[in-house]
Amino acid sequence: MARRALVTGSAGFIGYHLTARLLAEGWQVTGLDAMTDYYDIRLKQRRHAMLAQSPAFRPVEGRIETEGLVRDLSDGMDAIIHLAAQAGVRHSIDAPRSYVEANLVGTYEVLEAARAAKPAHLLMASTSSVYGANTEMPYAEGHKADSPMSFYAATKKATEAMGHSYAHLYAIPTTMFRFFTVYGPWGRPDMALFKFVKAILAGDPIDIYNHGDMRRDFTYVDDLVEGIIRLIAAAPGTESAGPMDSLSPVAPFRIVNIGNGAPVGLMEFVTAIETALGRSAEKRFLPMQAGDVPATWADASLIEALTGPLPRTGIGEGVARFVAWYRDYYGA
Repeated sequence: MARRALVTGSAGFIGYHLTARLLAEGWQVTGLDAMTDYYDIRLKQRRHAMLAQSPAFRPVEGRIETEGLVRDLSDGMDAIIHLAAQAGVRHSIDAPRSYVEANLVGTYEVLEAARAAKPAHLLMASTSSVYGANTEMPYAEGHKADSPMSFYAATKKATEAMGHSYAHLYAIPTTMFRFFTVYGPWGRPDMALFKFVKAILAGDPIDIYNHGDMRRDFTYVDDLVEGIIRLIAAAPGTESAGPMDSLSPVAPFRIVNIGNGAPVGLMEFVTAIETALGRSAEKRFLPMQAGDVPATWADASLIEALTGPLPRTGIGEGVARFVAWYRDYYGA
């Protein structure tokens, strides 16, 4: 029989790519998405419409924080992959309640569903933002993550603690991912790559924060999805992957970075965009934004110990693929 998965946030950027990959590998997937208007709903609807071309995909529209909804969809699932969240560091300053509802209450509903359904593996998305003010790099899963710089990061750190408690209390094999600046085709319009490409093509200036002195561990979406796919089969138990392992001593619970492991300077990133577009950007240099951090860098040794070496798409190639998609999708 085909394996079955529930993916929350299936119309989102990462959820779309992951669901497409699961379908290609023969899974039956139920995809739950609220189709919120945080960004262009038409982009989300288009992603779901493409997934719905597969008879193995069942789309469901609804909010994860709705009491009992995730539970009703979880029976018989081999894996529950929880990607739905209110995203965005800066938006969490303006609309913090939406983060409480989607990220905290929504994750509680997912945990309750997993408690009842008992999937072979519960996998939930966190973020590199939880490392906050930590300056020790590369970021390793064992580093302290107690100084979040945004409310978004604080809610995601809370979901890690919530996940650990349920893993301990109810023996739910649980893996939390910490994602690092994911980019690629079908990306989110609120992310820098999307905004930069749109502005440059329109002849508008782009905002360069911290006067360009920033680095990010840009992770191409296909590389990230490959990591998730491999981790599905690596449910935490009692066996440690080595001294770098974040495996809990009291629960089948693990936190795993998924990143490229090679930070790129912001100006190098902008140059890659200019090269892919064949035109220069007008740059507006600005101070650091509230809630942001100057650098991120993933220690990828744990995920590679668990799954083997992962693909690492270079920034030039990854940006070029996004630009090709953008031009095609928007006729630009």
